[in-house]
Parts: sequence; structure tokens; C-alpha cells
Amino acid sequence: MKEIIFEVAQDADGGFTAEAIGESIFTQANTWEELRANVKEAVKAFYFDSQPPEIPPGIFAKANL
Repeated sequence: MKEIIFEVAQDADGGFTAEAIGESIFTQANTWEELRANVKEAVKAFYFDSQPPEIPPGIFAKANL
């Protein structure tokens, strides 16, 4: 099954954005927990008429870069 990867960034105001690589999916949230939920919801909405690809567990791992 195809996986979908997101590039996640923390905004200057403290919020987060997530953009899918290779797909037109974008979401944002004020907290990390909200972002996790929003990513799942955005993927389901984007693939509303077909089987969505997997979201790798790594999307939910927070890294300090």
C-alpha cells in the first residue's frame, strides 16, 4: 500500500502546519495533538471516494531540528 508523507513545520506563533509531499493536502493546528487529528481528517477528506494510503507512524514523532 502507498504511504503518504507530510512535511511538518512549527510556525513563529507556535502553531504547526503539515503539507503532504506529492499530494495537495495541507492542514494546520495550534497544538501537536490537534495537528495529528487534522492530518488524519485531511487525508480522509482528500480520499473521500477511494481507499486512502497509510500515514506512517513517524508523522506523529516530534523532532527538535
